[in-house]
Amino acid sequence: MSGHSKWHSIKHKKAKEDAKKGNIFGKLARMISIAAREGGSGDPNNNNALANALAKAKEYNLPQDNIERAIKKGTGEMDGVKFERMTYEGYGPAGIAVMVDVTTENKNRTAADIRSIFSRNNGSLGESGCVAWMFDKKGIITVSKDSVNDYDEFMLNAIDSGAEDIEETDDAYEIKVEPSEMGNVKEKLISNKINVKFTDVLLIPKTTLKLSKSETEKALRIINALDDYDDVENVYSNLEIEDEMVDEIS
Repeated sequence: MSGHSKWHSIKHKKAKEDAKKGNIFGKLARMISIAAREGGSGDPNNNNALANALAKAKEYNLPQDNIERAIKKGTGEMDGVKFERMTYEGYGPAGIAVMVDVTTENKNRTAADIRSIFSRNNGSLGESGCVAWMFDKKGIITVSKDSVNDYDEFMLNAIDSGAEDIEETDDAYEIKVEPSEMGNVKEKLISNKINVKFTDVLLIPKTTLKLSKSETEKALRIINALDDYDDVENVYSNLEIEDEMVDEIS
């Protein structure tokens, strides 16, 4: 899970900087609208996806007016565009596998733009299924590090509940579980007074590819360029980032 965890750390730092400039607000609002629409409710108590989206919005200080407007667009109380979800697959520099989740109101424009980002950054957009087999779908439960008083006890309880692995980030622990077990593990954590920040179902590479520093920097350019694109929700790759590179690159 190291590839996912290191990229998460870099992405988190970058998103914090983007939030200061307001660049991430559009993505967060779109995420909230889609969660409200697909979850069938504007009430986070009855819509887990919306609760997760709101938790992320709060982390990046999305203004309350933006949140309320996004929910109303999602529930149909306010006119808004209709978004579709799509996934693109391809290869980056040195043959890294890349998968991109997007939400778009214009499939043709987004497809052309994603293809252009790949080609401009020494990558190539592939056919559906070309790299999907390299990833497993896993549930990721992110919990606040501050709420964990005894790490050993926390780890044992999480594993007993169905956790497969635990990774540490700057201010949180990420627990990997089978998607079907995510609800059970989350409830167990909450019952033990662990603060669950949000949950996700993400793609985790089965194996990772380690590159030289210069090749890693090239690979991260395409990953960052895709992640910066407004329609992109998540970017996944099998790139393994060395510990000592994280601070230098991020």
